[in-house]
Amino acid sequence: MVGDVLSDLIGVIGMAASRFARPEAPHRGPMGRWCDGVVAVRDQRMSYADFWRSQNAAALESGGPLWVVLGDSTALGLGAHHPLGGYVGQTRARLAETTGTEWRIVNLGVSGARIAHVLRDQLPRLARLPRPALVTCGVGANDILYTPPSKLASAYRSLVDELPAATTVLDLPVPSGRLSALGRYVTRINTTIHTAAHGRAFSVAAVSRRFRAPWPGKFAGDNFHPSTRGYRDWTAALLTAL
Repeated sequence: MVGDVLSDLIGVIGMAASRFARPEAPHRGPMGRWCDGVVAVRDQRMSYADFWRSQNAAALESGGPLWVVLGDSTALGLGAHHPLGGYVGQTRARLAETTGTEWRIVNLGVSGARIAHVLRDQLPRLARLPRPALVTCGVGANDILYTPPSKLASAYRSLVDELPAATTVLDLPVPSGRLSALGRYVTRINTTIHTAAHGRAFSVAAVSRRFRAPWPGKFAGDNFHPSTRGYRDWTAALLTAL
């Protein structure tokens, strides 16, 4: 029931932002700019998903090591200027530069995905793919809104138990400043993520240690998703783990 209420609230916020978004208007105030940013990132959902569907099809027809991405909207790169501006695209570009190997990517990420969606939808799709050389999984931020604290740690442990061997897991960015109370909660969840991952000898991309203040320029217009610049921190965390 709590999840349904939050879902409705998020939908109302999106509709309200759409009503007040007028990107063409000059001299927008902070609220107007935020509304514009919410709408701009929301509008990316379909086009970014379409981009990765096309990329996935091409990847399955080509050669080279396969990287399968599991996760939520950050896997798709929402908030970046282009789908390849997210941590997946930036990491692939850096790997190509440093190793000379062109990785093909099947990105199974879905905007709004939670742990249950990865278990129910994405892992079965992964099982039907050719054997990947790399699997990464970054999910859990949306669960904070929908899952009671008493169940979230258990849900993440269940997810880690089901991930294939040698998966690299991304931990969660930690809010700070006025959201420091939430940050302490996320830090506890990250402890669960690291403990569960290490129990299966998984590497952990410590986004929590890289994606930090100073914040200017690191968030998209919705002040929630990372920008292309913000995803550089996520990329650094993933490259370190790999």
